[in-house]
Amino acid sequence: MRFQAAVLRSYENPFTVEEVVLRAEPDVGEILVEIAGSGMCRTDLAVRRSAGRSPLPAVLGHEGAGVVVRAGEGPDTAIGVGDHVVLSFDSCGHCRNCRGAAPAYCEYFASLNLFGGREEELPRLADSTGKALAPRWFGQSSFAEYALVPARNAVRVDPALPLELLGPLGCGFLTGAGAVLNTFGAGPGDTLAVFGAGAVGLAAVMAATAAGVLTVAVDRHPERLALAERFGATPLHAASSDLPERIRRLTDGGAQHALDTTASPPLINKALQALRPTGSLGLVARLHTPLPLEPGTLDRGRSIRHICEGDAVPGVLIPRLIGLWQAGRFPFDQLIRTYPLAGINEAERDCDAGRVVKPVLLPERTSR
Repeated sequence: MRFQAAVLRSYENPFTVEEVVLRAEPDVGEILVEIAGSGMCRTDLAVRRSAGRSPLPAVLGHEGAGVVVRAGEGPDTAIGVGDHVVLSFDSCGHCRNCRGAAPAYCEYFASLNLFGGREEELPRLADSTGKALAPRWFGQSSFAEYALVPARNAVRVDPALPLELLGPLGCGFLTGAGAVLNTFGAGPGDTLAVFGAGAVGLAAVMAATAAGVLTVAVDRHPERLALAERFGATPLHAASSDLPERIRRLTDGGAQHALDTTASPPLINKALQALRPTGSLGLVARLHTPLPLEPGTLDRGRSIRHICEGDAVPGVLIPRLIGLWQAGRFPFDQLIRTYPLAGINEAERDCDAGRVVKPVLLPERTSR
């Protein structure tokens, strides 16, 4: 099967949209999905900074949504041809954490999602010359017209929904909202400070507002702060003098929870200083430098931890977020701008420049 996909061939050069060849049918527990839309996440773009750990050339993309056009057999393939699905991260399904309803902490998460995928998939996708492309990125490689994915990655959704917009629910929006609803278990009367009002941070703001949480949002871009305010948060500029004290005043003595999406050590320290005693800080971005903590930041029961994929079981959280959206309480669609798949490099530039919160790529149909 031949179709168009965006291929990243080197860490420095632009994506090239070219013909690729899928050399396999869906195996046991797998589905072939015709992609309606795929969100661009900063994790996709971080491959350029991965110091060679992510194999190239590769088809990236891990916020896909589409229609199942073929399905393998087996007990894991309850999803069938014609189903509309949102795709999320890959997990093994049998390790201790997967069995304990914590697939984001799958013992094989890194190998399945980031550093080469399942070994048996190596020869399945190739370019038009026959050169093998790296195996599925996050179980998807959805910057393409089609994606061959494990059925356990997929969440069935109502065909009446705008499928092309739903892909970011599988990662970016799931991460921010899940941190609030799952990790923090935040509810009415709780307080939250969100550092970084990008896609993940704004999803956290929307989820917090839906849950009745008093929220402060911190960013350096006025337009992002305006969005956070629209979604129910009190905006604060990151360069504000005495930022922790201002947050403590707004949250009646300190935030109960804080979420950092920036990976900035100075802001992480400010987030800890803004917490009330026993408050908790969650980090969702990968740190690229050491994290020195200022004296006193972890005093009085304060804690810090990393949160992966919003501690989500995608089959539980994605329908919950769709229900909130249908009720007008999680307006994630207001963060999306669509681009044709052929415009992937423009989407990346706009994302890097902060001109768009969540780009979504829409494939054109040229497959054969």
